[in-house]
Amino acid sequence: MEQQQTASPRPDRDRTSPGPFVGAGEPGVDGIIDVEQAEAALVEHYPRLVRLAYLVLPPGDGRGRRVLAAHAVVQRALPHRSTPAPGPAIPAQGADGDPTADPGYAALRHRVLKAALAAGRPRRRLPALPPLLPQVWGLRLFPRAGGADELALDQALSALSGPGRAAFVLRDLEGLTDRETARLLEGAGVAGPQEALDEAGRAEVPAGSRDGSLLESVEFDPCALQARPTDLIRRRQHGRAALAAGAAVVVCGALLGLPGDGWGRDGAAAPPYAQNAAAEAALDPGRLTAAPASAWKDAARQDFSAWPARGDRVGDKALLRRALAVWARPGAGVPVSATPGTPTGPAAGPPQLLFAGAVDHSVVVLFHDGLRVVRYAEAADGEGREAGSGAALDFARTDGAAAASSSALVVNRTTGNIRYLTAPWVTSVHLVDLLKPDGEDQQVGIDAGGLTDPVPMPRPEQKCTTWPALRMGGRLLTDLGELAPARLTYGTPRNPGEVTTPQARTAWARGGCALAAMRGQGVRTVNSWKFAQQPLPGGAGSADWVCTRAETWRGPGSRTLAQFLAPAPGGRPYAPGTVAARADDSPACGPRAPRALAGVLWKAAGGRWWLLGAGSEKVTSLEATGGVRGQEPGRLMAVRAAAGARARLTGRLADGSTVEALR
Repeated sequence: MEQQQTASPRPDRDRTSPGPFVGAGEPGVDGIIDVEQAEAALVEHYPRLVRLAYLVLPPGDGRGRRVLAAHAVVQRALPHRSTPAPGPAIPAQGADGDPTADPGYAALRHRVLKAALAAGRPRRRLPALPPLLPQVWGLRLFPRAGGADELALDQALSALSGPGRAAFVLRDLEGLTDRETARLLEGAGVAGPQEALDEAGRAEVPAGSRDGSLLESVEFDPCALQARPTDLIRRRQHGRAALAAGAAVVVCGALLGLPGDGWGRDGAAAPPYAQNAAAEAALDPGRLTAAPASAWKDAARQDFSAWPARGDRVGDKALLRRALAVWARPGAGVPVSATPGTPTGPAAGPPQLLFAGAVDHSVVVLFHDGLRVVRYAEAADGEGREAGSGAALDFARTDGAAAASSSALVVNRTTGNIRYLTAPWVTSVHLVDLLKPDGEDQQVGIDAGGLTDPVPMPRPEQKCTTWPALRMGGRLLTDLGELAPARLTYGTPRNPGEVTTPQARTAWARGGCALAAMRGQGVRTVNSWKFAQQPLPGGAGSADWVCTRAETWRGPGSRTLAQFLAPAPGGRPYAPGTVAARADDSPACGPRAPRALAGVLWKAAGGRWWLLGAGSEKVTSLEATGGVRGQEPGRLMAVRAAAGARARLTGRLADGSTVEALR
């Protein structure tokens, strides 16, 4: 089986590149972040944080319990309240692929380290409490076994104290210097950080441990697990003891389900709670609406309402009845997901049927009610329907869709792959790698019903080396974890176009990894706009400033990122850029306010730091205040600065009004 790589590579801390995000705090101190930024960092770097917790936690409780404890530590590291920065900051350009440049990651790492060290300290004996670890019934989970070197390293780490293990991991996995490690340990409550460093340095470990390669192996990966059953004989004895009580519950449940139509034909739906004519009409599969197969050719508006009903189960009334009933009354065992701002209530009347058919190992039904697309899925073998399990329900808001934003819907997701249902006007689909614009497009097969072959989904939890996207009739779409893929465009905020020119492809190749921060937000479109180009001090070439803005289906909730694209290093023409600023629910870079202003601290090859700033065309002058002071006519600024300086950047427009930098 192929080895899963979840750990990020060790950062190169000696390269000439800008440092970590200014204002994120010194190593070992909680970053000053808001809850959303911390949540994004937790999702993006979850495997790395869990590996860190697993290596630092005490080994005495066994590998299985340590796996659950590591996941619990990381999941509880998310702060409950937003903690605003004590003033505006200009970020420093981060090293490519270095998670330590993310202030959210630095803050979460501190909290995870502090909790993992606290788990190894002796405590007063308290009365027994219910377990707080994640519960996995009937299975024992533990990482996959490594080789002899991994076993030797695990034994060497087990012999160290908690602070010693933490020092070893921070220095050899995270790539921190001794000074940074000591400060981080001190911030986590370690009384003698230097003693911990000395202990870690004396550890007798096999070759390869000091360069992080063994620490990054699958042996220490709590996200790549093996499962084995627990004590089957004891479970059988406990099951017999519970049989009598279970029989009573079943009898009572059957009696409660007798009146009316009962639960049988409604599958996983909860019992009916009211008699309402409109609600009952919405539950009748015979009243579902369906567009004719050729309706889209003459429709005044090409959107989901013009899609015909497709799939090999469109005539299965029992399936459609179950799907409608679960939509109206999802039972307690039915997982329900919805994009932000999407209501999950029943339909007001008979919805439109888009698809019903078997896909891989599932049976899927897609509905559209004018406001939402609703996906119902159940196991293809029907197992679990009557018990209220084996079914799932997903909602996505799609009101106001046009042909450009109704080209496809997600029908099914399997491990690492997606199948789409394409619009009837889509005649060809090509798979492209957003980060490799020079690569060849791959033809994706589409069956007669509009269902595509499986295509890979983006994997932002891993190192961003590829980002799959689909080109459908000139339009570029990508999956952001929702039912409707997001459309990618390039150009000015008021006149964006398709991603077809070399300039557009290059901008998305260098900024595509920023899409990870936009997943799960109900995103409809994402536009990339190059708003400035700036010559760098010392003849170091020129850098591009790009604004990437995500618009949502619901209107509010937009997210804007300003990216700094320094000259790409030799041999890497599409190296990722740096996110210089982020703003939520801001009109900047949008059609209402088509302007942008951002700044970054940049380190030249000679070691000198500069404050660089750039504004869009309507900006006539720039001024920096705070830790860096300067004023420049025009829309570009380059002022000498000190490492870690904090500044406020303000621009002035031709009409005399001011604009603040994104931050």
